[in-house]
Amino acid sequence: VRIADALNPTDINIYRQLAGGLTVANVLHGSANPMGGQNQIIKLRWGGDATDLKFEGAPPGVKFALGENVKQSNWGDQFRTRYPQTRMGVEEIIRDTLVAAQRYGDLRASTDRRAAPVRRNLRLDAALEVFSGERVVHIHSYRQDEILAFVRLAQEFELNVAAFQHVLEGYKVADAIAAIGAGASTFSDWWAYKVEVPDAIPYNGALMREAGVVVSFNSDDDELATRLNTEAGKAVKYGGLSEEEALAFVTINPAIQLGVADRVGPLEPGKDADFVIWSGPPPSPFSRAAQTGVDDPQSLDGISAD
Repeated sequence: VRIADALNPTDINIYRQLAGGLTVANVLHGSANPMGGQNQIIKLRWGGDATDLKFEGAPPGVKFALGENVKQSNWGDQFRTRYPQTRMGVEEIIRDTLVAAQRYGDLRASTDRRAAPVRRNLRLDAALEVFSGERVVHIHSYRQDEILAFVRLAQEFELNVAAFQHVLEGYKVADAIAAIGAGASTFSDWWAYKVEVPDAIPYNGALMREAGVVVSFNSDDDELATRLNTEAGKAVKYGGLSEEEALAFVTINPAIQLGVADRVGPLEPGKDADFVIWSGPPPSPFSRAAQTGVDDPQSLDGISAD
């Protein structure tokens, strides 16, 4: 599936999230399939159509998923017929698809005029883009064992992993995540909401950062996306980061993970005019977004760097 085919520019949440200071979002589908589909990075250009929402030039991605959301074997008897039923099975399905993509690519590249024509496969086309580096990987994950398994798979197939999503046990294997140059997009302090998260800790983001991982905080929720500034502030309490270091979790770091740091993230000359003017210190729960701008250079005229 492709998120780009289902964008709804009239969704009121776009407006509400703008009001909370959000300007860019990585829109991902659910996590019920090992390789579910293609993401869409958007700018929250309220008032435009679906095409206007797309962040032009942003690197495309594909979402993989591991764990309970895929196998669902702990969800009750009615889910026991689902395939696969194990974490090992999830990894194997991903491997099978990658191998199939390699073979598909070889067939398409063949110059043998006697060979039968190769039927176009849109799913494997996207997988081929992952191999070529044109499409990055976002991987839904929770437990350290599955994170390590995917790290080894990424090393074997030389995958470009933009970010492990959620990654609530990332602090246990942060060195392995850093070793493949992957980012980590986690929650600030979510825990105990599903069977996979008993070891989630609010220090996860700070510990992964200390190990050299580019860390961001994500929302996974339409309401939480309206207050990512205060989510970032939790890293001050849980990890001892400065306010500037914590704010990077929702500004420059996600921009790096999404491959758009040359356009957004820091407020610098030459970048897109995406900005938020806060009524007070951004991480404070008492601060409000007084003005949010997307591609709005005129509103920045006369505003000092201070």
